Amino acid sequence: MSWHLKEKLQHILAQESGTTIFAPGARNRFAFVYPNTYHVGMSNLGLHIIYQQINSRGDTACERVFLPEKKIEQEYVRTNTPLMSIENQLPLYEFPLIGFALSFEMDYFNMLTILKLGKVTLLSSERSADDPIIIAGGPCATFNPEPIADFIDVFVIGEGEEVIHDLLTTYYNCKRQGMTREQLLLMLANIAGLYVPRFYQPVYNDNGSLQEMRLLTNVPKKIRRRWVADLDQYQAHSVIVTSHTEFKNMFLIEVARGCGRHCRFCMAGYCFREPRVHSLANIEQAILKAKKYRAKVGLMGAAISDYPEIDKLCTLILDHGMGLSVASLRADSLTQGLVDGLVKSGQKTITLAPEAGSIRMRRVINKTITDEDIFNSVEMAIKAGIPNIRLYIMVGLPFEEQQDIEAILSMADKIKAHMEKLGSKGKLTLSVNPFIPKPFTPFQWMPMAPAADVEAKFKYLAAHFKIRKGMELLLESTKESYIQGVLARGDRRLSPVLLEAHNNGGSKAFKKSMKSHSLQENFYLSGNRETDELLPWQHLDMAFHPDYLIHELDKAHQEIFTLPCVKGCTRCGICQPIPKEEP
Repeated sequence: MSWHLKEKLQHILAQESGTTIFAPGARNRFAFVYPNTYHVGMSNLGLHIIYQQINSRGDTACERVFLPEKKIEQEYVRTNTPLMSIENQLPLYEFPLIGFALSFEMDYFNMLTILKLGKVTLLSSERSADDPIIIAGGPCATFNPEPIADFIDVFVIGEGEEVIHDLLTTYYNCKRQGMTREQLLLMLANIAGLYVPRFYQPVYNDNGSLQEMRLLTNVPKKIRRRWVADLDQYQAHSVIVTSHTEFKNMFLIEVARGCGRHCRFCMAGYCFREPRVHSLANIEQAILKAKKYRAKVGLMGAAISDYPEIDKLCTLILDHGMGLSVASLRADSLTQGLVDGLVKSGQKTITLAPEAGSIRMRRVINKTITDEDIFNSVEMAIKAGIPNIRLYIMVGLPFEEQQDIEAILSMADKIKAHMEKLGSKGKLTLSVNPFIPKPFTPFQWMPMAPAADVEAKFKYLAAHFKIRKGMELLLESTKESYIQGVLARGDRRLSPVLLEAHNNGGSKAFKKSMKSHSLQENFYLSGNRETDELLPWQHLDMAFHPDYLIHELDKAHQEIFTLPCVKGCTRCGICQPIPKEEP
């Protein structure tokens, strides 16, 4: 055991406010793992929410574990010290329950590194009665858990505030009754929103497509995602405040969840379709907590400017003598009150997400903002005193043509000229990413554009940006994007690939591992999938009608907008009564 490593964790702990610590043995232990560094993980609001929920119980103590920085990781290995928790510096393998929050596909590699450093058996099939139960939740677990199914005992499908209590209560009841590991997992598999992959066996056709998901015992045929109907029943704000995060001393507060905009590339928009908001009174209680830390308030939600009382909320924060910050904004719902609030808080950049340069592509992806919306937002920001503009753009979108790439440059030139006309000497930044088709979206059947095509488009954009002053182009790594593309729509055959890549250096060995397992990247990236094909994630139920995505894909072909959700709408089926469970 390295005392230096313990001291490092204690030093991190000493700089936190709001941490909950129970003495070892006082409660049952739960390790909550974010598979990235502390700096990144503590910026994730979901971690704070579930941490608070677990600790609110009288029977469980939640302790956090993160991926160590490289030098620290080497010290763990050199000293043969198991990875430890922040709160009590306990070895990971000593926790009976270990839960991962999975937000990004590339964190799958980190997840395996953490399990190995924590001296936890990697494969669920090799774990004994004395081994921990490994749980995974978060966006990646919800939308397609199959690529990592060999490593996880239980997946949480959907939002976790309610189902985490169902899981823990059932776990303790089963333990008191002396149930075996297998019996316990079977009990968990029959809780709504929990998926236990060992009871589901994928069977493949000769061409590699999925033939069926065979049930090996008495478990639900479909696993319906869990979601929280009344957000005000649960706290959704920072619990622990520290300066060592992406957002420094910012106090994160969720204002809304779900989105009814129907953007055809967005998983969250389809799987958590019905927009829900926290009441202003509920948010004010969180603001008062933030005030104790004198922290800036970071507003979190799918579309902050869509919050129905956004101007009142901004005024409320400012009246309490605090600043506010937001991530990206909707150009068609930006208000003067929000912009003024950002200016008074010292914000120098406003971020918009048109996603595409041409109105044609915006019709394809159902991004219902116009050029006029963008120009009005830019003008509002510049006149208020925000000098810099940042835009999020994707390339390689379905049905994209060269003229759509040229439209990105044209849009950037017009926006920059408009900024200068308004007297701004600020910077215009374009952050450009390759489009990755995702499960549970209308584009789940579409191919990912060839890497060579995307790189050519990147070069085209970069060449033109070189001669433009006051404009910046940020390009995402195509190598990582195409690994994400495979993992996003992958199946269970990728678990052995991930394990081999882990044993040979991580993501850099992924392509080679694919070849050694006779799996073709093009099968997951380029192959056009038929809409009647059984997909690896199809045993999960996101509550909308099965044919709704096909309908939206057809509208994308026709370049037809779909209007946002309205009260009483029954188009997709999510807002209709929940059907009875299939036998």
